[in-house]
Amino acid sequence: MTTTKIATAPHRVLGDHNWHNEAVCQSTEYNPVDPEIFFPEPDETNKITAAKSLCGQCPVRRACLDAALEGGDTDGIRGGLTEEERKPLHKKLAHRFDYSRVNATIAGRDVHLTTAERRAVVHAAYRHGVTEQRLAWLLKITEEHAQKLYREIRRALRNRDLPQNAETIPSPATDGKRLDRDDFGTAA
Repeated sequence: MTTTKIATAPHRVLGDHNWHNEAVCQSTEYNPVDPEIFFPEPDETNKITAAKSLCGQCPVRRACLDAALEGGDTDGIRGGLTEEERKPLHKKLAHRFDYSRVNATIAGRDVHLTTAERRAVVHAAYRHGVTEQRLAWLLKITEEHAQKLYREIRRALRNRDLPQNAETIPSPATDGKRLDRDDFGTAA
């Protein structure tokens, strides 16, 4: 029996532009591509269709789209999407949460992380016993900041484990009676 392993697309490392070399939109001697088709006017549907068909064949389409979103590119067709199609994705980027990015960061890859993903990296690093120095290196922060993040996690875990008393204990001065607003004085 043979097994097939489905590999996930690797995340683009910060500052890595090597994916450009594999892009279908790169013009070569044997494959001349007019870069203007990726910057059409809204009414130029033929250019839009041509650009999207090229993007549909591209092996690095996801990396292109990620680069456009993470870099804030709002012009042209990138990753197979027009400016208007990417606009909602730009707004949602801050809320993106992808465990594969968290795992890639813990493994030492330098990928672009959202705030939620950075928090997850800190939690995962703490759970797995990653040192503060290593966490600082992974997140490109100071060791003091990493120590602070670990302190916050320890405090949150400690507070989460404290018993939460659902019943309120009446004050001895009230003799168990419920106070209403007439029992309080007026502000002067």
